[in-house]
Amino acid sequence: MRTKYIIGGIIIIAFTVLAAVSFKSSLTPYVTIAEAKHTSSTVQVKGERLDEGQFDIQKNLFIFHLKDDNGETIEVEYKGAKPGNFDQASHVVCVGRYEKGIFHAKSILVKCPSKYQEEESKV
Repeated sequence: MRTKYIIGGIIIIAFTVLAAVSFKSSLTPYVTIAEAKHTSSTVQVKGERLDEGQFDIQKNLFIFHLKDDNGETIEVEYKGAKPGNFDQASHVVCVGRYEKGIFHAKSILVKCPSKYQEEESKV
């Protein structure tokens, strides 16, 4: 009977460790562009889009420029189509990594201005 408790405890501990490792690998920190340039891991960079971007149909590559709160700019390449509401975006969050002078985004999160913001009163 004692062996069942030991095996059960080992299984519970193994699943707890597996869950913790999986959860930690899914965390992606927000960093500035300067910090992204000095790390080889996957990060999130938030900034203001500087242009409409260009889409290369042959390579299926969307390229645009991003400026963070510190005023530093970076070229972003995203393998995929331009997000549908990218043109209305006030800010963009790019998840990916910096390599060879370009930020290679795995995903783009578009931050649009809220349609629920209070309108300025006209007096």
